[in-house]
Amino acid sequence: MKALVYHRSIPRYLLSAFFNKIQRKRFHHLVTPLKLEDVAFQPARPNWVSIRTLLCGICGSDLNLLKGAESMLLEPYASLPMIIGHEILGVVDSAPPGSGFAPGQRVVVEPMLDCACRELPPCRFCARGEYNLCENFLDGALPPSTVLGFNAKASGGMAEMTAAHPSKVLPVPECLSDEDAVLIDSMASVMQPILENFPAPGETVLIWGAGVLGQHAVRCLRAMGFEGRILVIARHTFQADLARAGGADEVLRSPSRQELAKACGGRFIPTTMGGGNVEGGADMVFDCVASSGTFQEALLALRARGRYVMIGTAGELGKVDVSSLWLRQLQVTGSASYATALWRGERVRTYQLCLDLLASGGYPTTGLLTGLFRLDQWKEAFQSSFDKAGSGSMKAAFDFR
Repeated sequence: MKALVYHRSIPRYLLSAFFNKIQRKRFHHLVTPLKLEDVAFQPARPNWVSIRTLLCGICGSDLNLLKGAESMLLEPYASLPMIIGHEILGVVDSAPPGSGFAPGQRVVVEPMLDCACRELPPCRFCARGEYNLCENFLDGALPPSTVLGFNAKASGGMAEMTAAHPSKVLPVPECLSDEDAVLIDSMASVMQPILENFPAPGETVLIWGAGVLGQHAVRCLRAMGFEGRILVIARHTFQADLARAGGADEVLRSPSRQELAKACGGRFIPTTMGGGNVEGGADMVFDCVASSGTFQEALLALRARGRYVMIGTAGELGKVDVSSLWLRQLQVTGSASYATALWRGERVRTYQLCLDLLASGGYPTTGLLTGLFRLDQWKEAFQSSFDKAGSGSMKAAFDFR
């Protein structure tokens, strides 16, 4: 089968990082250790469901890998060579007896490789449904990695075939289009931290970043009943327009601190050096970019005891003044993928909740999937995702149909 395979090469990884610093909007395919190859298909384990890929989305973690921008501390949590891609919509090709799946059934794959997938007794986190925090990502019947697609045996979805543990396969309702169903992974990545950090009625929420994660943040908040004020920081016009369409009350474009303070309901305080401070502000920030700049400005934009949630994935952050963190006793947390969460007294599976919302027709998806590419167009696909301003890309995906 045809597949995009990422190989281990420290020189090529470092070259990718070097060229990305020089030309951030260009995909340097000549130096990246990613290749389109003919490989044999083999499920990672004999009891897994084999799936013919229909669509596979391109995730920000895939882009960070190709940019040479992943944290060095995360190296143990991947095994190479690996077929990348974990935002998977497909059709069951074959399934083990008793799995509940049949050939021809349309499914999505929740790609976590937790204790169940590794054929281990549940760790303390898996036992309570928090399998995104599994303590055995390095052990068991599979090579190390947290998700399918970053694993030497559990191949990802940027290939004609893939496979998944039956517990991680979910049927897709007939009323849901392929184009909407492939959005579930990015949606669930945002829904998880929103369920775990849901704002109180009447609070002001600041969403930093209006890429696909920021767009989902607006829509997930509204879909789950939040009626408070949502403020979004967007870089591009098309992102700002989509944020308004999704339910944002106000959208700012690269605001100054004075503009940010006013929009958040705070007060700008001039400083002799350092660019000024903000007194008062938003109740909560969902940072869907996770850069040094967004982390810094988010800390300033929060009122006392405000909450900061990192949804975007960052490795290293540069120089950041964290005086607001202790001065205002801010709460700072991160978020890892998806699992289950407590919602209104019940534990819900985030992936299933997102499937149900998408199938309900009440979740606006227009404009979120902006490009479909054949696998042999992989250079063009990644280039569109590298240069969002030039391409207008929100979410791109590979199309095997």
